[in-house]
Amino acid sequence: MLARGTLHSNDTLFLILCSAMVLFMTPGLAFFYGGLVRASSVVSMMMMSFGSIAIVSVLWVGYGYAIAFAQAGTGNYVGIDGFLGIDLSNLGLTRLIHDTLTNNDGSQLAFSGFQATFAIITVALISGAIADRAKFGAWMLFAGLWATLVYFPVAGWVFNFKTDSQGEIVTGGWLVKDIGLLDFAGGTVVEIASGASALALALVVGKRFGFTKGMHAPHNVPLTLIGVGILWFGWFGFNAGSELHADGTASIAFVNTLAAGVGGLVAWSLFERLKHGKPTAVGAGSGAVAGMVAITPACGFLTPFWAITLGLIVGVVCALAIDLKYVLGFDDSLDVVGIHLVGGLVGTLFIGLVGQSGTKLVGWFLTGDPTQLGRQAIGVAVVGIFTFTMSWLLATLIQKTIGFRVSNTDEIAGVDLVLHGEAAYAETDPRWSWRA
Repeated sequence: MLARGTLHSNDTLFLILCSAMVLFMTPGLAFFYGGLVRASSVVSMMMMSFGSIAIVSVLWVGYGYAIAFAQAGTGNYVGIDGFLGIDLSNLGLTRLIHDTLTNNDGSQLAFSGFQATFAIITVALISGAIADRAKFGAWMLFAGLWATLVYFPVAGWVFNFKTDSQGEIVTGGWLVKDIGLLDFAGGTVVEIASGASALALALVVGKRFGFTKGMHAPHNVPLTLIGVGILWFGWFGFNAGSELHADGTASIAFVNTLAAGVGGLVAWSLFERLKHGKPTAVGAGSGAVAGMVAITPACGFLTPFWAITLGLIVGVVCALAIDLKYVLGFDDSLDVVGIHLVGGLVGTLFIGLVGQSGTKLVGWFLTGDPTQLGRQAIGVAVVGIFTFTMSWLLATLIQKTIGFRVSNTDEIAGVDLVLHGEAAYAETDPRWSWRA
């Protein structure tokens, strides 16, 4: 990702279009998750995604941007530069709005909107770990606290930096500036953070009633595939947009996103064919998502050949990883851990093996120097441990106060009717029983 200090007015339209594409990913996620759950949990699952749009947007405008993109020496900065701080002049996006109107340049404000959509989808991703059993109010409280205490600071560690005329980072988040982590579009901030947090949430909230392998089959496969298609479309804006300019690197990110997604789809489908005798539509969709998860941090640092290779690798790795919940005994309902945590980890480390930053080779296999792999490993470990720990603490606090999950009785009855008073389908809504 390029430094935001290099933005120009002609980048505004590109960022606005990419922002719209990334925002569309969250309704796509609602479809993807909605098809995977029980018919009596569809509304609840989708509401957690749309609830994430609401709560994160409000917090981002209020103070999220002021935390994630605060830098010492600008505005009224308070904090430790590169680690945690807040630009008081940007509360409510005040300074951004003033600069936009004064200079008639909306690029920085468009950048803020682009980053808001990243925060939204990251929070929504976590909800897949607690499908069928979470209280909506508890989820909304967790979403707000998590965005504030986890996402905004971590985004500042990775996405907030400025470069000089030679492209060297002169100020910014400590993982990028001091450690040298390479993360083009959020393998750590989005994928590993959501996956590690999903694991913590699954452990605290506990298993679904009757949790066993094969017990909870998707209720609507076409709905899930529609979600995959929307996610794939939005991911082009997610990854290519992270270049911030419509240039050559954005084109590379675009092509790599396609290549890795296809690689993941093919690999997962072949794996299922060899293991079970039949490739499934859900497996194909999950493979495509896994490929795009893995390419997220690496999309600007690989050639298309390595992007396809990464997709093929992660398609198999994630297909194996989703069974870890049965081996280790945690109920990650919709495989956020197996796909996003594992896929994000593989993609981030892959940069340290075969990556190149611009024309500079940095991967161990290309240079014989493992330094960049070590930097990637530090980034993975820091973000994973921090987000897991904070999420476990937040989830435990909510569980011990207002309670995070519904009762077994309500879970069996279906959380849609219990929590929202409506059903996704007329045949499961008692208000329409007279038609039977």
